[in-house]
Amino acid sequence: MRCAVILGCMTALAGCSSVGNDPVYTAFYSEAGSLVDTGNFGNATMNNSMIMSGDKQYTYDLSQRFANEVLSTVNFAFNSADLDSGARDTLREQAHWIRQFPEVRFRVYGHTDAVGSNGYNKSLGLRRARAVVQYLSTQGISTSRLEAVVSYGETQPLIVTQGQERRNRRTVTEVSGFVSGHPSVMDGKYAQIVYRDYVRSAEAISGLTGVDGSGGGAASE
Repeated sequence: MRCAVILGCMTALAGCSSVGNDPVYTAFYSEAGSLVDTGNFGNATMNNSMIMSGDKQYTYDLSQRFANEVLSTVNFAFNSADLDSGARDTLREQAHWIRQFPEVRFRVYGHTDAVGSNGYNKSLGLRRARAVVQYLSTQGISTSRLEAVVSYGETQPLIVTQGQERRNRRTVTEVSGFVSGHPSVMDGKYAQIVYRDYVRSAEAISGLTGVDGSGGGAASE
């Protein structure tokens, strides 16, 4: 009988210990509202505000436009973060596009192939992203609008292989949002930002000549 009582007490104490770690249980002994903010409070409201203001949708639209109009990816040699001539050509095109949109922020993601440890590859991917940001800054783009803090390392390959694969050794430049405090953004002119026309870029894309101020013109034979 005594053993049974002792065992029961031990079980009860163990139960109390586990309950004591339960946030719902401990809420009875905490200030009101302590369970409301678990670190995500306000995210839903922020997301709804971004959608209603157009920020979220226009960021997506502008990101699609960037990916369609310029090459967003540059590739690297094995175990290197150096930019070759082809990468620099691509980044000059990116910089020309980015200069048209001073209200927009960009993020550069670094990637590697699967050769080497995950830790080393994550560091290498970040060095590649920083190399791209540094080069874009030499083309007149403020580093305050460029972010190179995310590195996927080897975790998001384009080609699934454990060997060397150049297409996996890359950086990808993407639109990440709008510059807070910019007059156009503060006025909510997102549509004007996304669909802004610029003649030089239109000529480069379409190959048209003789474009007038209204965007019209005929292709030369």
